[in-house]
Amino acid sequence: MESRVPSCNVCAEAVGFSPDGNVFVACRHCNFPICRSCVDHESKADGGRTCLQCGSPYSFLEERTGPDAEQEVEKAASTKGLNLGAHLQESQDKEGHRRQMSNLSAIETESNGDSGNPLWKNRIESWRDNKSKKKKVPTAPKEPQLPPEQRMNDARISEAQEPLSITVPISKNKLTPYRFVIIMRLLVLAFFFQYRVTNPVDSAYGLWLTSIICEVWFAFSWVLDQFPKWTPIERDTYIDRLSLRYEREGGICDLAAVDFFVSTVDPLKEPPLVTANTVLSILAVDYPVQKVSCYVSDDGAAMLTFETLSETSEFARKWVPFCKKYSIEPRAPEFYFSQKIDYLKDKVQPSFVKERRAMKREYEEYKVRINALVAKAQKTPDEGWIMQDGTPWPGNNLRDHPGMIQVFLGHNGAHDIEDNELPRLVYVSREKRPGYQHHKKAGAMNALVRVSAVLTNAPYILNLDCDHYVNNSKAVREAMCFMMDPQMGRDICYIQFPQRFDGIDRSDRYANRNTVFFDVNMKGLDGIQGPVYVGTGCVFNRQALYGYGPQSLPIVRKRSSSCSLCCCCCCCCSGSKKTDDEKELYRESKREDLDAAIFNLQEIDNYDDYERSLLISQMSFEKTFGLSSVFIESTMMEYGGVPESANPAMLIMEAIHVISCGYEEKTEWGKEIGWIYGSVTEDILTGFKMHCRGWRSIYCMPLRPAFKGSAPINLSDRLHQVLRWALGSVEIFFSRHCPLWYGVGGGRLKWLQRLAYINTILYPFTSLPLIAYCSLPAICLLTGKFIIPTLSNVASVLFLCLFISIILTSVLELRWSGVGIEEWWRNEQFWVIGGVSAHLFAVFQGILKVTAGFDTNFTVTAKASDDAEFGELYVFKWTTLLIPPTTILVVNLVGIVAGFSDALNSGYEAWGPLFGKVFFALWVILHLYPFLKGLMGRQNRTPTIVVLWSVLLASVFSLLWVKIDPFLSKDDSVPMKNCISIDC
Repeated sequence: MESRVPSCNVCAEAVGFSPDGNVFVACRHCNFPICRSCVDHESKADGGRTCLQCGSPYSFLEERTGPDAEQEVEKAASTKGLNLGAHLQESQDKEGHRRQMSNLSAIETESNGDSGNPLWKNRIESWRDNKSKKKKVPTAPKEPQLPPEQRMNDARISEAQEPLSITVPISKNKLTPYRFVIIMRLLVLAFFFQYRVTNPVDSAYGLWLTSIICEVWFAFSWVLDQFPKWTPIERDTYIDRLSLRYEREGGICDLAAVDFFVSTVDPLKEPPLVTANTVLSILAVDYPVQKVSCYVSDDGAAMLTFETLSETSEFARKWVPFCKKYSIEPRAPEFYFSQKIDYLKDKVQPSFVKERRAMKREYEEYKVRINALVAKAQKTPDEGWIMQDGTPWPGNNLRDHPGMIQVFLGHNGAHDIEDNELPRLVYVSREKRPGYQHHKKAGAMNALVRVSAVLTNAPYILNLDCDHYVNNSKAVREAMCFMMDPQMGRDICYIQFPQRFDGIDRSDRYANRNTVFFDVNMKGLDGIQGPVYVGTGCVFNRQALYGYGPQSLPIVRKRSSSCSLCCCCCCCCSGSKKTDDEKELYRESKREDLDAAIFNLQEIDNYDDYERSLLISQMSFEKTFGLSSVFIESTMMEYGGVPESANPAMLIMEAIHVISCGYEEKTEWGKEIGWIYGSVTEDILTGFKMHCRGWRSIYCMPLRPAFKGSAPINLSDRLHQVLRWALGSVEIFFSRHCPLWYGVGGGRLKWLQRLAYINTILYPFTSLPLIAYCSLPAICLLTGKFIIPTLSNVASVLFLCLFISIILTSVLELRWSGVGIEEWWRNEQFWVIGGVSAHLFAVFQGILKVTAGFDTNFTVTAKASDDAEFGELYVFKWTTLLIPPTTILVVNLVGIVAGFSDALNSGYEAWGPLFGKVFFALWVILHLYPFLKGLMGRQNRTPTIVVLWSVLLASVFSLLWVKIDPFLSKDDSVPMKNCISIDC
C-alpha cells in the first residue's frame, strides 16, 4: 500500500492519506503530488493557497465547510494569477535571480510550464532547503522566539567570522588626476630635456653641462621616488572581532603571545627614566598578561640600567592595575601625568581622582629614587660597582664581561597589589670579549631573539627603541588583526607602525616628524609588497626572522647533475632559443642564494623525535642556528611555546649559552637569519631580505598613534642622525645585498618594491649634484653668465608647464595623503639641508670604508632635553657637517650683492637676466633658511628673516647709493670724467 503512495515533489516524502483513507490530493485539476505539510508551509510562508503547477485553488479547500473555508476559496480564486506571479517573484528574489518580467501574462505562461521550468525548480529547492533545516534542528510546532542573550551570542558569532581587517583604496577621484599629472610630468620632462640638450650655452658651456647632468640625476631620483607611490592604500582593523574570535569569557585565550624587545646602550645618553617609562607602558599593555614578555637588552652592561629595572618592577605592581582599572592612555606615567588635557573626561568612578593623586605621588617618589641612582652613577668608583649582596658588578669592564640574565617579573612570580599576574620582565646583557665582532645593535637584537626563543618563544616579536613608549594600549591587538588572520597572516613578515614624536617644536623646523615619508611613501609601498622596516615600532613574525619563507611559497627544486645534462641536451636539440623550462631553471638557480636558510617546516612536523634529530643533522641546522638543541627545537615550533616539562633553571643556563660572544661563529646569524649585519641601518637590510624571500609586510596606522618617541630637535644632533642613516644606505650600496642586483632573478621582489629599495640606497648620492646645483646661482651671479640661453616663446611655455606639473604633483599628493602644506615644505627644506651636509659626508665616509677600511663609530643620539620647552632647539653645537651649507649660504648672499652691483654698472639691459639669477639664488637661500636659523641660535630676539633681509637690502641700497650719489651735482660731474690725475 505504501509503495503506491506517490512522493511529494517538494520534500520527496510520501504525500500521505486524507482523513477518509484515500491518498491525499491537494489539486484535483492536475493531481500535482504534494503533501499536506508542504501545503501548510506554503500557506504560512507566502499566504498562497493555489497549486504550484496549474495555479488552481487547492481542491481540499472546496471539500471543507464553514465561512473560513469559503473565504480561503474566494481568496485563492481571486489571486489565481496575480498571487502566483507574486510568489514566483519573491522566490526569484530569495535565490538571487533578478529577471525582468514584462507583464503578468508572461509570468503566468512561464509558471504554468512543466516541472523542468527554472522558476518552478527554484521555488521547490527553496522549500526543500527550508524543510531540511527544520528536520535538522527539531523545533516545536510553533517556533518560539530566541531569548535576547542567545540572539546576542549568535550575532557575536557571526561578527567574529567577519574579516579582521579591510583594505581601503584611495578614492579614484583623488588618485586618477594624480596619476594623470605624473604621466604628463614625464612627457614635459622629455620635451624639457630635448630642449636643454639641443640648446647649449656656448659662452658658459661648463656651467650648462653641469646643470644638465644635475637635472638628469634629479629626474631619475624623482622617478625612483614617485612610482612606488602609484597604488597607495589604507587599512582598517576590527579589534572587537579579534576578541570575539580568540577570547572567551572564563575560557582559554587563543591570542598569540608576543615578546617585546627594548634595546639600550648608554644610560647617560639614554636616560634610565625614559627607558623605564617604555617598559612600564609595555607591562600595562591591553593584552593578556600570560601572553606578554618584555626583554630589555643592556648592551652597555650598566649597573644603573639593572637597578632602574629593579625599581621599575616594584613600581609596576602599583602602576599596571591602576592603568587597567581606569583604562588610561597613554600608559607611560611620565607622559600621562604631563598631559595638558582634562583627565576627568569619560571617567565615572568616584574613586578615580583619589587614586590618581595617590598614584602621581607614588610616581614622583619613584622618580626621585631613579634620579638618585643617576646621580650616583655619574662617577664610577675606583674599585668598580658593587651589588647589594657585596659582590662586584659583572659588567664593570664594558668590553670584557660575561652574559647576564635576570628575570624580575614572571607569570609564576611576583603579582601586583591586587594579586594579579604581571607580564614577564627580563634583563639581558650579552657576553662581550676582546677580539670578537659584536655587530652593535643588530647583534644585540639577535641575542634577544635567541634568549626569548629559549625562555618564552612567542611566535611574534615587537621591537621598540628605549625612547619609544606604547601610546596606544591596543596596538598589539591592531597588529594581531593582520598576523592572526587565517588568509593574510601566513604571508606577513612584519607589521610596521608609523613613528610619531613628542617634544618637537610647533613649526618642526628640521622635519623631525618626517610626515611625508610616513604618511605618503609608506602608504604607497603598502599597496605593493609592504613598507620598509624602520627600526622600531614593528611586530615581526618570528619564523620570518629565522629565514623561513612564507607558507604560500612553493618549494624550490634543487637541480641535479642529471637535470643539468638533460637541460643541455634539450638546448642542443632546440637551438639557441630558451624554452620555458630553461627560464624556470634559471630563475630557480637565482633563488638558491635567497633560500640558503629556508627549510620546510611542514615536513619537519610530521617526524618523530628520532627522525627529527637525524633531520637536524642532515639539514645542518646546527651550522645555521648554532650549537643549541633547545634553540633549534624552538625554531621548528611554528606557533611558538615552551614545553611545560622544561626546567626553568636549565632554560636560564641555555639562555646564557646562546648569548655568548662565540655562539654566532660559523653560523648564518646576521647573514641569512635574524637582523642582518653589514650596515649601521640594519633595519632596511633586514626588511629587504624578507621581501626578497617572498614575504610581504603591512602598514598599520590606527587613529591613536601606536607608539611615540623623542627626536633630536637640535640642528647638530639631527644632522648626525641623518648622517648615520645615509651612511647605512651607502654601505648597503657597496655590499652584496645591493637592491640593484641582489635577488633580481628570484622573481619574489616586485619591481616597484625594488625601485623603492633602490631609492633608499641611492638618495645619499644626490648630494653631489645637489651641492653643485646650489652653487650654480652664485657662480652665475659672480661671472655674469647663465646656464640657460635667451628663452623663446616655446621655451617659456615649456618651463611654465614644468613648474605647473611639479606644483600639481605635490598638491594632488597632499590631497590624497592628508599631509599639510607646511609639513611638505619642511620636508623639502630639510631635503636640501641634509643633502648638502650629512648626505655628502656619508658618501665620502662610505667610500673610505670600502676602499681604505676606514670605519666609523656608532653615535647614540642623545634623548635628554632641557627643562625648558624646546630648550635643545636653540643650543648651538659646532660640527664639520655645518661647513658645506654655511659656505653655500654665504656664496649665494655674496652673489646676489655682486649681481645687483653689476646690473647697476651695466645699465637697464642687465636687469632682465639678473632677475632669473637672483630668483635661482633666493630659491637656494629659502630652502636653507631653517639651517640659517639654527646657526644664529638664540642670540637675540630679532627674527632671522629680518636679519637676512636687512643684510641683503642694506647691501643693495648701499650699492645703489654709491651709483646714484645724490650729493654730486650735474655740473660737477662733467669735469670729473676728464680728471684722471691726482692734481686735478
